[in-house]
Amino acid sequence: MNDMKAHRLSASAQSALEQSVHFSLDFERAHEHIISVTLTLENPSQLEVFELPVWIPGSYLVREFSKEILSLKAHQLKRALAVEQLSKNTWQVRALNDSPLTLSYEVFAHDASVRTAWLDTQRGFFNGTSLFLRPLNRPNASYNLEIKAPAFNPKWKLATALTPVKTKANGFGLYQARDYAQLIDCPAEMGEFWSGEFTCMGVHHRLVVSGAAPSFDGERLLKDVQKICETEIKFWHGKKKPVLSHYLFILWAVADGYGGLEHENSTALIASRGDLPRLGATKPNDGYIQLLGLFSHEYFHTWNVKRLKPKEFVNLDLSRENYTQLLWFFEGFTSYYDDLILFKAGLIDTQEYLKLLNKTLNQVLQTPGRLVHSAASSSFEAWTKYYRPEPNTANMTVSYYTKGALIALCFDLTLRQLAAKNTPAKSFDLDQVMKTLFERFAKTGLDEQGFLEVLHEISGKDFSNELKAWVHSTQELPLKTLLQLQGVELKDEPAQWAQRLGLRLSEGAGPLIIKQVLQGGPAHACGLCPGDEWLGLEVPSKSSAKKEAWRMQKIEDWSLFVQDQKEVTLIISRDKRILHIPMKTANMNQTTTPRLLPKDMELISKWLKA
Repeated sequence: MNDMKAHRLSASAQSALEQSVHFSLDFERAHEHIISVTLTLENPSQLEVFELPVWIPGSYLVREFSKEILSLKAHQLKRALAVEQLSKNTWQVRALNDSPLTLSYEVFAHDASVRTAWLDTQRGFFNGTSLFLRPLNRPNASYNLEIKAPAFNPKWKLATALTPVKTKANGFGLYQARDYAQLIDCPAEMGEFWSGEFTCMGVHHRLVVSGAAPSFDGERLLKDVQKICETEIKFWHGKKKPVLSHYLFILWAVADGYGGLEHENSTALIASRGDLPRLGATKPNDGYIQLLGLFSHEYFHTWNVKRLKPKEFVNLDLSRENYTQLLWFFEGFTSYYDDLILFKAGLIDTQEYLKLLNKTLNQVLQTPGRLVHSAASSSFEAWTKYYRPEPNTANMTVSYYTKGALIALCFDLTLRQLAAKNTPAKSFDLDQVMKTLFERFAKTGLDEQGFLEVLHEISGKDFSNELKAWVHSTQELPLKTLLQLQGVELKDEPAQWAQRLGLRLSEGAGPLIIKQVLQGGPAHACGLCPGDEWLGLEVPSKSSAKKEAWRMQKIEDWSLFVQDQKEVTLIISRDKRILHIPMKTANMNQTTTPRLLPKDMELISKWLKA
């Protein structure tokens, strides 16, 4: 973790630098969104091969970072060497082995996400997977990184979780990584950001925020995030020493955005600036609660996926897809705990927690793909389906985040109800399972058999059938029964109009655009298509035998114009042609959505406060 003091280069550090790979970054072309990268090998081999990752851990899609590399050149003794490209992401250079070899190249950095790199004159950010070529014949090399302060703005600061070697008070300077994996696992933030710090359970934390509005209440966010961190460290370690010594949160506030990417000792987050806490506000709004859930989620990954990970991820190959069926556990169970942690930290109450759980439940039940694609298959095919959304995605697959969170809920409630039936009662739950899994498999990696073994060891029950039904099949989860036994009632209520019609729409100041058509709904039956512009509808007139045509501006207009008609005609623009499409509406009012209602607060408290 970078602190505010300058660091001196020790003799041992100097020796390590001489044996390591050296990178240098320059940002003077920020107005062009160009990061200039220099790589130096002190003692090159006669043939050096360099590779850039094609994906970044935590985001399971081949993103082809090499497409942003420009002007790759090699020099040795002031002599230009030929650079031969071997594949989309590998290059080789033939060199003399008695003098340093230097590679220089440029990276176009203009991706407004947490996954790659961004640079303009207001802010800079990068992940190492987008910048750093790896010398393949040096698998055990350490790395040092010189990050140069830009001359165009002396107010810029830098924050990263890399180990500082010789840095200035503003954070720019020399850093070191023990290996390539650590080098690419420590994103960096640059600019005139807000910064705050706290220590909990002996761990130093830093939070930096870029792009916040003047109303941003930084102290409120810092205080709430500290509660989350304390709760999660206690969850995993109790009173034992935590596995991390420092941690960095990087948050970029934008006009509209949401997401995060976990790292070993840091995380990069993006959120709408309107969701940040505001000075003078007394009650958190839904957007801020969602933001706290994002902090909770990514911090939970410090243990669940960055240290305890799928067995297939113990030795990652960043040149190709790495498949696993366990993302329902590593992302889904993390999604279950992210909101639960907010409750345990005292940041939300029971009613708010059930509201968040209700949202997850509805997201799954409103996804027809859950009936054709299992959670395990969704995980395995994340590379082609989850991270490549298209208009028919909701009909083809289910999210391993949301379905996985409900699977975690099923395991948790089943364990608690088994424990309550013991005579005398014995306390065990999913919390105990998670901590045991971490202690046992953090070094070797986890597979389904290890998960089942720990479940059986703790509860005495063989969960093989449940794993098969909940994870590997498309059967509906037994949520209603499990929740009722825990004091929560599922009450069916009339669904929103979009759900009754079987549509997902884009609403706003512009036209009403159909984004997705869900299988089994009236919209699917009548032949509507994603991309259709819904202009209006025709309904029978109450004063004549003719039909009346009405303009549709928002989905709520449906209830204004349609009453008890069994059939209406939709007026659609498709490829600039006006179509009149009949739709049968006889059974659409029977579509319901579940609402979670607390019925037995004693049972609910035993679940949530345990």
